[in-house]
Parts: sequence; structure tokens; C-alpha cells
Amino acid sequence: MLLRAPIVAVVLLAACVPGAAAEPAAWWDADVEQALKSAKENRPELERALTDVPKDQRKGMAFLVANMPDGDLKALKAEFLLTNVELAYKARKEMPWGKDVPEEIFLNDVLPYANVDEKRDAWRKEFYELCVPMVKNCKTPTEAVQVLNAELFKKLKLGYSTQRKAPNQSPKESIEQGKASCTGLSIVLSDAARSVGIPARLVGTPLWSDKRGNHTWVEIWDKGWHFTGACEPDPSGLDRGWFVGAAAQAKKDVPEHAIYAARFKKSQQHFPLVWAMKNKNVPAENVTDHYAKPAPKAETFRLEVKVIDANKKRVAEKVTVTATADAKKAFDGTSRGETADTNDFLTFELPPNAEFVVKVGATTKTIKTGAAGEKTLVEIQK
Repeated sequence: MLLRAPIVAVVLLAACVPGAAAEPAAWWDADVEQALKSAKENRPELERALTDVPKDQRKGMAFLVANMPDGDLKALKAEFLLTNVELAYKARKEMPWGKDVPEEIFLNDVLPYANVDEKRDAWRKEFYELCVPMVKNCKTPTEAVQVLNAELFKKLKLGYSTQRKAPNQSPKESIEQGKASCTGLSIVLSDAARSVGIPARLVGTPLWSDKRGNHTWVEIWDKGWHFTGACEPDPSGLDRGWFVGAAAQAKKDVPEHAIYAARFKKSQQHFPLVWAMKNKNVPAENVTDHYAKPAPKAETFRLEVKVIDANKKRVAEKVTVTATADAKKAFDGTSRGETADTNDFLTFELPPNAEFVVKVGATTKTIKTGAAGEKTLVEIQK
């Protein structure tokens, strides 16, 4: 006993030494640990975010850290992530549709702080405070997004313009300029929806099948995915837009003509960034099947009209199209101005193989339609 007593004393003494107890094991999994290793010097910031996040928000924080691109792993600070996660869960709890959003969709399409490769803004608090009053009487995500799309851009004094500084602007950058591309506008609408707990994601094609250019729009989740054009609200509801016809011609197995939905969770597919084609860091899924539907047999010829002024700028003007053989066959509409998407044209569905006169003010142009299913673009200078 005398020989053992000192040993026991030493053990007891060691147990009382401050800091001698073993640190509790980290709660996160191997995927998060691997991400922490990739963070290098920024690891302490991410560890603090993982350590300080409330237990009921741990899954969300782990999801972000495990799936964020390397650039974010090495740059984002704990406070940025903690605030983002806290406000995302707050919106999920407070908004009437929050409880109906499946956890997987919440993690991938509400919680993330970014959509593609835009600058990482701390937008969530500002958008939450701005958007909650707009949607306070809405009962469904669909109703809320319709309101946001109709009111938010007016409130922000933000619209489409080819004069924006960059195609992939963050919300702050777009708001400061008052102008954005279709991608920039879509980022704003997606972030606004997420700020009030509505799952949202960017969707787009790198090149329409007729090779007129690319386009980006937004999908929101309401018991399934539904699309809308950012800053292009349709009073008739979602799943409508000037690009529906073009999207129906998308080609799933032709990468440049397919349609992709951006996501945060890592995947083998990447979202094609037309402004940075070598950047393959934005995960995506091919959703072409959702848009490319078998087209019914065409019975009309499509005429697209673009009206420009002396400075080659698009202007909104009344356009009349009249059949030369029968003046009673007349159609009219308003051309698109500079705030409409570059590929959004006034469109007429006309009888094939017939002659028509297109009139804008005092200017007229005679055209002949081709076969059913074909189309042409007519440009008229006012």
C-alpha cells in the first residue's frame, strides 16, 4: 500500500491540473474534416464556425463547409458563415412554408450564401428585412415569389442592361449600379427568395439551340420546381416566359445546348459559366428534360420584330403587321426596349407563305413568311 499511495496521489493530482483533461472529439464527419484540411491557413475560422454554431444548426454548417469550393474554404470567415446559417434557419422557422421544405432542399437551395461564382456578399439580413414585409400576407412560395418578382426590382431601382459591369454580379454590385445581366438579376431574385425561406436556384443554358446566345433564369420550389424570369413577372403565374419556346428546343446530350440547374452540393456535373468557361467549380444537374418537350406540328411562321432608334438602341414602339392580301388580317404589339433581355423580341405567329407589311410609325417594311415552323427576325429603325 505504501508503494502505491504516491502513484495514486500523482494520478489524482494530474486530474486536477487545469487543461489536463482530453479535449472532446470533434462532432463533424470525415467530409468536413477533409474540407478543413483544404482550408489551410483559414482552418481556424471554419473550426470556430463549426464549434460555435448551435447544435440544431450543425447539420447546415457541416453541409456548407463540406461542399463549398476551395476558394471559399480559404477565405470565408466564421462570422459570415454563422450569420448566414442563423438567418436561414430563422426564416425556415418563421415563414409559413418553411416546415414544408424537405431538409435536403433546404440545405441545397435555401441555406447557401451563393448561387454560382459571384462575389460573396452578406446579403441575407438586408434581404430578409426588405422582403418579409412584401410577402407577409402570402401563403405559398409561389405567391411570395410572384410578389417579390413584381415589387423587389422596382424597390431596388434595378433592371436589365447590357451596360452592366459584369455578367455575374453579386446583389450589392448590381444594386449599386442599378443594372444587371439576366444572371445578375437571377442572383438577386434567388437570394431574395432564400432570405424568406423559399428554395431557389439559378437555371440556364450556355447557348440556345438556335445559337442566339445564353440565358439564365430562376427556379423556385413549391412541391416541385417551377421557373420564372427574374425581373420578368408574369401575372398569369410561374412556368411562363418569353424563353419557353427556345427552352423546348434544348438538347440534353449536347452540352452547349442543354439546360442546367446550379446546386451547392458537390456533383460530377458542373454549371457552365459562359463568362468563365474554364471554371468548373459550380456543381449542377442537367434538367433539360423538364423543359424540352415534344413540339406539336407547327402551323404558323414566327416573325420576330426588333425596333431600334438612330443610336441602334432598342425602343418600345407600337408595331402593326398587316396581310397585303387581306387588310382584316392585322396583328399588333409593342416592341421591346433596352430593359428587356437581348433575346426577348416582339413575336407574331403568322400564316405561312404569305406577304405582310410591318409598320412602325411612318416606317414600313414588306416581308414574306416562309414555311410553317420557320422564323425570321426583322429589324426596323424608327
